[in-house]
Amino acid sequence: MEQPLTQRADQPLRPRSKHRVRSRGKQQVAPKLAQQQTQDQPILPADAPVPEPRPAEAQKAGTATLEEQKAAGPKDADASDPINQEKSREGKRQHPEPSATEPSTDTEGEPEAPSAVPIPTQRPDIAEPKPPAAAPKPPEKPADTHDNKILPDPRSAELPADKMPAEEVACRERLKTLGVEFEEHKAEHDAEIGCSIPYPIVMKTLGKSISIGGGAELNCQMAEAAARFAVEVIQPAAKAEFGADLKSIGQASAFVCRPRNGGGKLSEHAFGNALDIASFTLSDGRTIEVGPVPPEKDANFLNTIRKAACGPFKTVLGPGSDPDHALHFHFDLEPRRNGGTFCQ
Repeated sequence: MEQPLTQRADQPLRPRSKHRVRSRGKQQVAPKLAQQQTQDQPILPADAPVPEPRPAEAQKAGTATLEEQKAAGPKDADASDPINQEKSREGKRQHPEPSATEPSTDTEGEPEAPSAVPIPTQRPDIAEPKPPAAAPKPPEKPADTHDNKILPDPRSAELPADKMPAEEVACRERLKTLGVEFEEHKAEHDAEIGCSIPYPIVMKTLGKSISIGGGAELNCQMAEAAARFAVEVIQPAAKAEFGADLKSIGQASAFVCRPRNGGGKLSEHAFGNALDIASFTLSDGRTIEVGPVPPEKDANFLNTIRKAACGPFKTVLGPGSDPDHALHFHFDLEPRRNGGTFCQ
């Protein structure tokens, strides 16, 4: 059932006869018009009325002129045809064209890459300390002089008196009782160095049967301590270890006017207060030498003597104490505070 034609509110009604004539006329001239629009693209006057095409013809004409409309642009096509303008407005209201997606200006999600990659700051090179051109030399020690090297010792001022003191006389009597043979010797004194023995003696034996080679010059107190130690300690130790008697002692040093090795003080040898022993000779001809690595039996004998000497003598040194005493025992009577000893 056909619907009665109704006049659209926004479109005026035109006569049918006129509409048909113009539609046929347009169908005939459409190819030429399309060709001319393609070549020259003339703009129709705004007041020229254009008949509405039939549905079939409008589809063909729309298809044929799609490229022309695109080429001419939307402004030109709408300006030349008021009917098309009206339809275009109605179509836009019914079917609005989706707006073109504009490029997002939000750059918070993806940070913009820098035009140039920054180069990290290089760490400063740590310069290694350069060795000095020449190694610093330690300050030179002052020249050794007796004036600033050797400390003064009150014994250096001792000089012999006109008459021998009573204690010196008594000491000599005790030596005779022990069987010690000795000779009196003139006083030793060196004011420049500080050495001094006011009443020295030279020992020939340490007892009735124990001789001492080299003639040891000592003060009487040291001579008595050496004689008693030989009779009371060394003789029994030789008998117990070797089954023989002690025949003689080889001394390496007695009185020597000199400072200690290393300086600082005068040696006890400078006062005749020290005796160095290098060897022991037994009655069977055996000799035990003091050294760092003696045979086992000799070592036992020497260790017994060394241990027993600490007490009768205030200083005891030997192999292992220092290089200066590697080949002999050092015994002395150095006066110490409270009678103390130093034994190594």
